Amino acid sequence: MLDQDVASAIIEAVDRSFDRQLRFTQDFVRIPSLRGQEHTVQDFMASAMAERDLSVDQWRIDVDDIKHLPGFAPVTISYEHSFNVVGTYRPATRKGRSLIFNGHVDVVPTGDAARWTTPPFEPRIDGHWMYGRGAGDMKSGLAATLFAFDAVRAAGFQPTAPIHFQSVVEEECTGNGTLACLQRGYKADCAFVPEPLQPKLLRAEIGLIWFRVHVAGDPQHASGFTSVGANAIEKALALWPHIKALEDLWNARKSDHPVYKNHPHPIRFNIGEITGGEWTSSVPSTATLHVRCSVLPGWSLAEACAEIEACVRNAALTDPYLSNNPPRIEYHGHMAEGYVLENGAAQEAVLADSHRMVFGTALEEEVTSAATDARFFGLYQGTPAIVYGPICESAHGFDERVDLNSLRAVTKTMALFLADWCGIERAKA
Repeated sequence: MLDQDVASAIIEAVDRSFDRQLRFTQDFVRIPSLRGQEHTVQDFMASAMAERDLSVDQWRIDVDDIKHLPGFAPVTISYEHSFNVVGTYRPATRKGRSLIFNGHVDVVPTGDAARWTTPPFEPRIDGHWMYGRGAGDMKSGLAATLFAFDAVRAAGFQPTAPIHFQSVVEEECTGNGTLACLQRGYKADCAFVPEPLQPKLLRAEIGLIWFRVHVAGDPQHASGFTSVGANAIEKALALWPHIKALEDLWNARKSDHPVYKNHPHPIRFNIGEITGGEWTSSVPSTATLHVRCSVLPGWSLAEACAEIEACVRNAALTDPYLSNNPPRIEYHGHMAEGYVLENGAAQEAVLADSHRMVFGTALEEEVTSAATDARFFGLYQGTPAIVYGPICESAHGFDERVDLNSLRAVTKTMALFLADWCGIERAKA
């Protein structure tokens, strides 16, 4: 545990620079970083890292480099503008334990921008909230990692272990950005992911599968003056109740899970998009359901996919047209295993001490029905991965916002964690 005077000096340094941190975060949020458009914001992060004298590694993800690795998710878009950035601090003399801070810059679409109180990429502060797409999920947390580092040095100390600041893409859709960091050789004694899932220790997270159900219809004139045809959109929608029924079936299995048995509803099936049709007065020839579903840690992804495929196949057999024109399933994004934080007693103890110094209360735990990139470190590197971040409301919704009081406190916790975990020494004059 850190000496109280040292901790106080670091905490005060966070407070002194918090206004600057907020301005930086607003500049960060102003840069739209939707999927496939992240290169500009990664230039912004590379510059921020270089200003801190970090060694900057910026590269474009190559699918061929990672497609053979565990945890890879199928890709259906070009990675032409999909860049990762890692800034590395290397101490003059290594004494402590190494650390990875990992966060993502990609954000989800805004939806109808007219339904936001103010434009989604014009971040505003109202009271103790900052509004904007990505303000909570998760640019504020990623920015806080740099300012936690700043605070330690501003207090007159320097860390005594390597620290890698990873700014990644693809978290919202595949996780391939963090996987590319693993492939590039980045590894540490602890990973810390400041996702906005509250300032609690995340004990477990679910896994994810993204799939599309493609239905081919029989196009005809909508009047039916020759024949009615087969409406692909109607046929696709008729499949959904059968698919949705898997949600209750899979949730019933939580009773056998040691971590999720008391979670109210960990498994969710969601239609995120529906596409189809070509002309209002034509019976549509195509329709596609874009579905996100979750799986519990320890479940086989292959078995889950087989169950989904059997469900769609059996549902199609109840329809005379679909039984002869079966739907096609495509996997187009997340293929993620669930993760339970284990073997991280040392990391958890340092976080608990750091949290208590800031909040004055014991660190609580949480299990979530969401997913993060922490799984890559824990499942494929054997590196315990901590998820701990600020409070966010309306993530993926209108008027997404992050609580600035919690952001300030979380930045302090991260700074203390960095100092305690990595070790510090007085900076040379």
